[in-house]
Amino acid sequence: MTFFSFSNLHRAARISLLGICLSLGLLPAAQAQRPVDAKATPDVFLGAVANNMLDAVKADPKALQGDTSHITALVRQYALPYVDMNKTTRLAAGRHWRQASEQQQADLVKAFTGTLIRTYSGAFTRVTPSTTITLLPFRGDTQSNDAVVRTSVSQPNSPSIGVDYRLEQTDAGWKVYDLNVEGIWLIQNYRNQFAQEIGRSGIDGLIKALNAKSGQ
Repeated sequence: MTFFSFSNLHRAARISLLGICLSLGLLPAAQAQRPVDAKATPDVFLGAVANNMLDAVKADPKALQGDTSHITALVRQYALPYVDMNKTTRLAAGRHWRQASEQQQADLVKAFTGTLIRTYSGAFTRVTPSTTITLLPFRGDTQSNDAVVRTSVSQPNSPSIGVDYRLEQTDAGWKVYDLNVEGIWLIQNYRNQFAQEIGRSGIDGLIKALNAKSGQ
């Protein structure tokens, strides 16, 4: 078994620019950006950050050429303000989260963040000037504290890929904490893998495996 290969979800990411899902934020100074309001409706919020990210990649010649170091730097810069990695990691760890010490929890969040950044950076190598993100009609309750925003990512000469984002309303506004590519939810996929690795080598073994995967 190859640990954290991410199977079908990872393959879909490379086709669909899944990195957008975890890469939200600011644009280079020379590039106009859409205003981002984390307390707007979830679809308006997500539409702004996702398209800002796409525009940022298109505006960076090295990122557009597939330079992974540039892409990784963009993901790190753009992701953290709008993604709740603590919640993502806690849900992925499931019942094992409560068994971890505070230090192990912090180390696990850091390790998982590195793994996801490395995983999704590869998706940006597929960006072209023709890549587009379309928000599908929002079907949720804008007054709810939890929402799913559906999008479609289009690439030249490839079928469109559906990407759903799950968001939670926090004191700071909306935060992304889970995503779905073509029917596969990130947290559920990793929960199974986390449980298997913890069963073999414990929490520390999981942290070590994640760090090895992300090159930390």
